[in-house]
Amino acid sequence: MKIKRLIVFVIFVICNMTTFGQKRNAVWCFGDKSGIDFNALNSPVPIVSALNTRGSSTSICDTSGQLLFYSAYDTTSIISGTDPVTIYNRNHVVMSNGDSMKGGVGYNEEVIIPDPANTNLFYFFHIGVTLFFGIFYSIVDISHNGGLGVVTQKNIQLQTFANVDCLNAIKHGNGRDWWVIFRESGGTPGNPNSDFYQYLITPAGISNVSAQNVGSTNSTNLGKITFSKSGDKMIYNSYRGMIELYDYNRCTGIISNPITLFQETILPPYNHFWGSEFSPDGSKLYVTISDQTSYLFQFDLNAPNIAGSIDTLWSTNFPGEAIGGLKRGPDGKIYESGPYTSPPFFVYPYPDRVYNMYNMNLGIINSPDSLGAACDFQPYSFYLGGKSTYWGLPNNPDYDLGPLIGSSCDSLTAVQENVLNNTNATLNLYYHPGWKTLFVNAQNLKGTKGTIKIYDTQGNIIYTSLCGIQPPYFTKDIALPGLAQGVYVVQLQTEKEILNGKFVK
Repeated sequence: MKIKRLIVFVIFVICNMTTFGQKRNAVWCFGDKSGIDFNALNSPVPIVSALNTRGSSTSICDTSGQLLFYSAYDTTSIISGTDPVTIYNRNHVVMSNGDSMKGGVGYNEEVIIPDPANTNLFYFFHIGVTLFFGIFYSIVDISHNGGLGVVTQKNIQLQTFANVDCLNAIKHGNGRDWWVIFRESGGTPGNPNSDFYQYLITPAGISNVSAQNVGSTNSTNLGKITFSKSGDKMIYNSYRGMIELYDYNRCTGIISNPITLFQETILPPYNHFWGSEFSPDGSKLYVTISDQTSYLFQFDLNAPNIAGSIDTLWSTNFPGEAIGGLKRGPDGKIYESGPYTSPPFFVYPYPDRVYNMYNMNLGIINSPDSLGAACDFQPYSFYLGGKSTYWGLPNNPDYDLGPLIGSSCDSLTAVQENVLNNTNATLNLYYHPGWKTLFVNAQNLKGTKGTIKIYDTQGNIIYTSLCGIQPPYFTKDIALPGLAQGVYVVQLQTEKEILNGKFVK
């Protein structure tokens, strides 16, 4: 057996550039020229972006963690009378045809979705809450201009009604397609509602929208939708005091079993719930209030009475409205952003005189799976390298969420399933428990380069590697020390085929 392994190793090309987990969310761009590079998870570093935005922004990297492009609304465009949403390329310059896209001065109004059918194409969804009404999409082709990209289509309108500032997306349970979710505004006079809408993004394109009337009535246009890391839970929080927890089905897109943690306040004063985020293990929920006195709360989602488990982790009344967005980072920590308000009102953009410790740092929840003070919230602890932040953090979905293995929609992980244009290719897997090694062998391949990924039963990517291939064969020995017992899915994707298989430890 050892001789066989040696022969296999010598004859066939091996993969390199191995990483554990993908890195599409490795670079954030937000605020006033701020950003964070998470490629070194133990020591993320600040970067300089081209942005001038107090809220909505989003970014995406390739699977190796290199920035592809990012976007935000730009108030200077509004002042000049043009549409305010702009896309920037990896060189921090406006992408070709990337200006004058419709949007509004909100905080969760943009999201980037990779096209499931083409690795060079991306859907850019953007909604209007204040300046424009409706949901729009544009198309980015990153293969143009030497990888700097071009917007090939823009401002294609899908809906015309007013929306809540809560656009988000979650991967379908098959690990390939996407759900894009938003909510109809209840801020239009006489139109309080509880309607959620979704589009399904597949290799065939954008499907028809589906509507679900679920949960409590919403009467504002400022809110946020947040998903747990596994994608089975969803939170909606609003600026008029509502927090509602739901079950979410990644196979069907069905939202169900609402649990109201706070009821919406009909008349002021409102609880201005601003940010929300789940802990990595899904056991804790964090929510912020942004007001003259600002708060960071924790809920224990395992408690018999979730609403009653609320714990005030931190509060401050200086500066006013000091706490804003929350976002779980690739390192498993939760980052908190807040502006600096210069009494008696909020100043945007910041003049030089109001750059200070409050807007040049983010707060960090260092151990968000822990209960109470053990979660270790440290305000103003991540220095942004001299740049500043407002309320918003990038509205990036979890690009690396994998398939929901064993579910009713586990259609893409059947052994030896092939898509694209090669139905003859086969994938064979053997896990040797003594050597703690997975042996991968594929035959009848047409592609010359690809990616191999391993998913656990929760859809988490536990291993990924870029591969060079000499068709028609490919082989790879993957050492997996410390692998827990269970079922795992292996996916080999090239430019010509996608093969999937399962193995059991």
